[in-house]
Amino acid sequence: MLGVVLLTKKAWKTYPLFTTYSLFSLFGSITFFFLQGYKEIFFYSYWIEEAITIVLGFGVIYEAFRHMFSNHKALLKRARLIFACTFVALFCVALSVVLVQAPPDSMLRNGVLIFEEAIRVVELGLLMFLFAAALALGLPWRQAEFGIALGLGLFVAVELAVVALLTQVHYGPQWQVLNVVRIFAFDTSLLVWLVYLLAPERATGGEPSLVG
Repeated sequence: MLGVVLLTKKAWKTYPLFTTYSLFSLFGSITFFFLQGYKEIFFYSYWIEEAITIVLGFGVIYEAFRHMFSNHKALLKRARLIFACTFVALFCVALSVVLVQAPPDSMLRNGVLIFEEAIRVVELGLLMFLFAAALALGLPWRQAEFGIALGLGLFVAVELAVVALLTQVHYGPQWQVLNVVRIFAFDTSLLVWLVYLLAPERATGGEPSLVG
């Protein structure tokens, strides 16, 4: 359904990274649901897919950020600087999380999970920055890029919780339940994206007048 909307409304031209992210994540979620009975294949396929979606997720965040400020070019340079500083600060926090929680027995699975947990913290922090910036500038919440950020934020928040729980469980029924939770979270994000992409946008009203 989302793919049809992206094609018919030609949103894939405006949001190419978001289009790639959403379709790739949907394919991955469906695939992993059927691979859960194959432990080794599931493990390596899961983390390869996660690495790709994380990279694409950061691209989506920047794409949404760029579109949010497309009508506020006077603020774009300053906003990029703040965005970069926020990213560096969150990265330092994530690095400290990895160093503090690194498993002493050097287990590959737990090490990867802790690394993903740290990266999800960075993603969620950047999305919160976007929401704060939108609120500060009085940007209309009906803009498609806000909906993209909101849907991604819901999914990343659930992913962060799931990854934290995965460090406490082993392969088996619990992994299957958590994977179903991930699929449900992504389906919820799909619904948010569909609503925003199908809804008419409200005019932004031009650039704000800020001093300093």
